[in-house]
Amino acid sequence: MKAVKRFEHGSRVPGWDESADLDKDPKGIPDLATTPVPAELRAEIEAHMAKYPDRRSASLPALAAVQRYHGWCSPEAIDQAAAVMQLTPAYLAAVATFYDMFDTVPMGSHRVYVCTNISCSLNGGRALYERILDEADGDPDIDVRHFECLGACDIAPMASVDGVYVGPIETSEVPAMFEQIRAGKAVLPSKQLIKRKSVDPNAGVPGPPKAFGAPMGGVEGTDGPVAPIEQADDPPEGPEADED
Repeated sequence: MKAVKRFEHGSRVPGWDESADLDKDPKGIPDLATTPVPAELRAEIEAHMAKYPDRRSASLPALAAVQRYHGWCSPEAIDQAAAVMQLTPAYLAAVATFYDMFDTVPMGSHRVYVCTNISCSLNGGRALYERILDEADGDPDIDVRHFECLGACDIAPMASVDGVYVGPIETSEVPAMFEQIRAGKAVLPSKQLIKRKSVDPNAGVPGPPKAFGAPMGGVEGTDGPVAPIEQADDPPEGPEADED
């Protein structure tokens, strides 16, 4: 069994034991007028905020936006998002540190997540993860993690490479996969999930999407339902209606 890589403090996760400075004054909401926020980043965050009645609901897409722009959720990046959203940096930092797909320390520019849940494990997912770890060893530009489930059991064993789902991956394909990552090319293009054929016969057909199944009124010529079952019954008629 290969030894698990750990940081100096003993954990597999960086920064888990970093203590808070309890004597430090709490940081308020950054002033947007004095906080330099790139125009395109501000526009993207504001577009996400416009989708929700409560601006805090846009925290996840806003953090994803700053991570894409800066490469990680740095203190500067979090301050920028906080200024646009008019939230405290502590609020967004709490969200960022809860989800492990947000990086609060500098990371490589490429992210490889290998699924090791049951379907992938039964198909060699853990061996694939170890092989990928060996191939990436010593490359600071590639961040490799195992992932509990990526939700693509039909292509097990699989991995997400910079957000692109690829599978099933053979361990013998890993060297070529890393050559493509380092060269900035499409990774195993014939095995990308987006290239798989759809079971929807209308996929790719121009025009509005085709609905599956009969509408709520039922099939024409039958006595199908004419309204949702939640609709209230018609009020009673006759003397019984006046009893109340």
